[in-house]
Amino acid sequence: MMNLFTPQECAANYAAAGRAKTRMPLMKMFLLAVLAGFLIAMGGAVTNTAAHSIANVGAARIVCGLLFPFGLAMVVLTGAELFTGNTLITISVLDGQAALTGMLKNWCVVYLGNAMGAMMAAAGCAFGGQLNYSGGELAVFTMKLAAGKCAMPVGNAVILGILCNVLVTAGVLLSLSAKDLTGRVVGAYLPVAFFVICGFEHCVANLFYIPAGLFARMVPAYALLAAERGVDLTALTWGNFLLRNLLPVTVGNILGGVGMGSLVWYCHGRKQTAE
Repeated sequence: MMNLFTPQECAANYAAAGRAKTRMPLMKMFLLAVLAGFLIAMGGAVTNTAAHSIANVGAARIVCGLLFPFGLAMVVLTGAELFTGNTLITISVLDGQAALTGMLKNWCVVYLGNAMGAMMAAAGCAFGGQLNYSGGELAVFTMKLAAGKCAMPVGNAVILGILCNVLVTAGVLLSLSAKDLTGRVVGAYLPVAFFVICGFEHCVANLFYIPAGLFARMVPAYALLAAERGVDLTALTWGNFLLRNLLPVTVGNILGGVGMGSLVWYCHGRKQTAE
């Protein structure tokens, strides 16, 4: 137990960390958010690359679950700013250490930075030739995955977003409960592996997955290959991306993260400790 913070200590530590996040200089906050968006996008790029030729869905999800969580581990260890994790600033607000306006400012700046980092990575993969694997089949897989996300019912997107961020924020808290490198990585790894294998929805990851498909569609060779494979890309539009996926998934992620933060504060925060 010497290598771990107790749940009460972890809640107190995050309350202080969340306060610092809301007081960070805007440029530093934005740049760390760009970094986080890029790192999460790299998790998406590696899972697409590894899984695009695996026909068995269960095997493909397990491979993705083994690889993607290292993206969050890199975010935690580099001190980058990730929107979904920062929904835990709710702990700081409830504890009286941060203002609601400070939390909302952090969310807005970090969300924009995450979007820039993830979409820059998506453009690099689509236009830089990374999707040429297997004679362009990786590009077809990327477009098909993105189209499926854009066709998802809005209600499903919200619910899967909630489930996702309960696990992501659990990963952040478990990581911060450890005092050594191994504990921090394992803490971040397992909950994220769960959400990836289950296919839950993460707004920052989708800022890579769907734009990568949209950008790939702009490449004539990729679009032609998708048509030859009979892939229906009707739903793959910027409007569907923003309104049918990104918006409801973001709402779900906020609800899941705020709910987890509120639960942790109520059970382990300063108020409960004092009692």
